Formats: sequence, C-alpha cells, structure tokens
Amino acid sequence: MPVKGVKQAPIVVEKDSVTVRGIELKGQWNRMFEPRVIDDYDLTHLDRVAALSGGESIEFCYQCGKCVPVCPVDVVGNYGPRKIVRKLQLGVDLTEDADLWLCTTCMNCLRVCPKEVDMIKIMPAVREQAILDGKFVPPELQKTFENIARYGNPQGESPRKRADWAKEAGVPVPIMASVKRPVDVLLYVGSYPSYHPRGKDAARAMARVLTALGVDFAILGHEEKEDGDSVRLAGEKGLYETLADSTIKTLAKYRFNRIVVFGPHEYNAFKNVYPKFAAENGLAWDYAILHYTQFLAERLDQLTPLLKKPIEITTTFHDPCYLGRHNGEYDAPRRLLAAIPGVTLVEMGRSRENGYCCGGGGGGMWLDSFAGGHQKMRLSERRVQEAVEYGASLLSVCCPYEVSRFEDGVKSTGNDGKLIVRDIIEMIDEAMRAE
Repeated sequence: MPVKGVKQAPIVVEKDSVTVRGIELKGQWNRMFEPRVIDDYDLTHLDRVAALSGGESIEFCYQCGKCVPVCPVDVVGNYGPRKIVRKLQLGVDLTEDADLWLCTTCMNCLRVCPKEVDMIKIMPAVREQAILDGKFVPPELQKTFENIARYGNPQGESPRKRADWAKEAGVPVPIMASVKRPVDVLLYVGSYPSYHPRGKDAARAMARVLTALGVDFAILGHEEKEDGDSVRLAGEKGLYETLADSTIKTLAKYRFNRIVVFGPHEYNAFKNVYPKFAAENGLAWDYAILHYTQFLAERLDQLTPLLKKPIEITTTFHDPCYLGRHNGEYDAPRRLLAAIPGVTLVEMGRSRENGYCCGGGGGGMWLDSFAGGHQKMRLSERRVQEAVEYGASLLSVCCPYEVSRFEDGVKSTGNDGKLIVRDIIEMIDEAMRAE
C-alpha cells in the first residue's frame, strides 16, 4: 500500500523488445546484469576434497583463472586448477577422474594464485584417498609402487646392483660400510643415476669430478633406497613413510658433514619433507643438504682451473621444478654453465620462476603412457620443441629424470641430430678432459 509522503519506486515492466533512439534492445539485456547464481551447485565432491588433510585450500578458489595459462599440462591438453574446481562444482568425483593423475605438482599455479590454492598438497591428498578407497590407479604407476616396495627402486632392479655403475667410473668410489670412518660428503646417488643407462653416465661423471676436486666422499651402495618424495606426491603415503624411516635409520649409522644429492626431488625430500617426518616419529634429522650444482658452485675457484677443454656449443637450460620454484635455486646451475669454456647460454621464454615442467614430477615419471591418452603430446616433447625454437644445439639439465625424458622427446619430435641432451655434470666432466 502506498505511504503518503514517501516516493514510490516505479513499477518495472519487462518487455520482450523495446526500441530506444532507433536501436532495438532485447529483454535479455536486462537479465545480463542480474546477479550471477553461484550457489546452486551440488558441492558434495568439492566438500569431500576440502575435508581431506591437505585438501582444505580447494575451497579458496574463486575462479579467477590465473592458474590455467601457466599450467604446463594445459599447454598440451585441457587442464588447470580452475578447471578442476569447476568440474568438482559440476559433480565430478576427482578420485575417479583422469585429471587426478595428470598434475605434476610443478607449483607454477601456486606461484600466481592470489588465494594460495595449493595443488601440491591437494592432489597428493586426493590421490592417497583414491588409493585407500580402492579406486582406479594407472597400471604403470601401480607397477612402480610394487617395484619400489620390493626392490627399493622404480626399475625393479636388484638392490645388490645399486653401486655397479661405479665399476666403470675410472676412479675409486668408496662405500660407507667399507670406509668405516667419517667422511666429508655423503653422495646420495638416487635410483636413476644408479640404474638407468644415461643416469649412470652422470653418476660416473660425478665421481670423476669429485675425485679431481679432492672431495672426501662416499656412497651408501646397496643400503641406499628410493627417497620416496615422488611416491608421496603420487599418493602412496604409506610406502613413502616406510622408505623415509629406512633411509633415516641407515644414515644414522654413519658420520659425515653434509649430504650432496643428484636429484631435485631428493633435495626437496631431505630438505623439506624428511625433517617433519623425523620430528613426528622421534627420529634424528639434522643434516646440511646440497644439490650437486650448489656444492660445485661453491667451489668454482677450485673447479674453474680444471675446465681446460672448450665445449663450443650453444645451450639452453631447463630449470627443474623442484630445484627452482619449490626451493628457489636458479643461479647455481647457470654459474656452472658460465664457467665451462666455449659454452653460450640462451634462455628460453619459460625459464626461472616461470620455467616449464618436464612432466616427471608428482609421479609423472611413471605415467607417460597414461598421460599420453589425455594430452596432445608429452610435456618433455613440448620442452624439446621450445629448446629448438630458441636456437639451442644442446639442452642442459641437472635432474636425473630429465636426460632420458628429453632424449626420448628429441627422437619422438623428429629433432634427432638437431638437439642433444646432457646433464651439467657430464659437461663439466668433458671440459676437464684433455684433448
């Protein structure tokens, strides 16, 4: 009922069409400016993810979309945290969806996310739940879990062969159990440098370089096992905990000043993940951890005079996600490359903080066949193409996952003869050798 003295709002009448100054306006123009409905979804599956330990931040996403253009998987497919959240809103159960296994936990989405939606915690949490619930796990990943549980390495090789690479190193490679004294450096070799043919090349090069520098080092030999960080990220938390417990107790038997690791994933595990696990389980863990590029970069005064053979080549460098974005180390590998005579470094557009991903992280090393069914190409293949586009003749790396991945990518993209792949330690070893 109208109130005397109070101006009444006009009655709004919606018409299908009206002409204003000769321009026809349809009725739907009005509806375009109505509030967008955002609360009429069934959020059951989104809430289930948010209820997991580690999955809480999935609720922070407000669909800005900044994550999608930096997601390496989206470059070769249709992916991104925003898209995953949207699928959850539409009723998709992530524990039964292929998207669960495609994330490489590269961290580029978290780098740009204004709400800190942390897929590095979310995806492993959901993967763990999927495994616990008996949901589908890609067969190649399941086989890897079995190999690691049984043999301590993803290749399913005998633990007794773990130090066989050292027989052809050309220098003595001491083993802790035989040395029976404290050493300066415990070199944690890792599974791929211990067993993979190209990984062995890098391990032998490392032994020769450390010997030339006079470093007092030793390895664990057959006592060494897979560190388990990629296993954890792939959702097998129980297996990771078994591996971490075994490694911590093995290291406690010996005395050394620091641990030098080959791989960024081991570096991340020992620096960031193991300390928490040790504290929660009443175990000791107080070690100085260095990636091999950091260790050698600290010794450039000793190293540079030994690099006498020029390597005349143009190279580009691939930043490992778990050395770069996860742990902030971008300079040590580049300092080593700059010290090698004859080497010219060209940077790719996606480098340093915005570096691309090789596809091996978060269990992706063991999911190429599965991922291939959901992507236009492997991430490693796209990276190889990018290296060629920037005019490099050599793609240099410092992660054991990457040499084999990129060499396969060189062949599958038809760039054999145009691009070679080398670990930085191989390049240093070559530069040390006389003509």
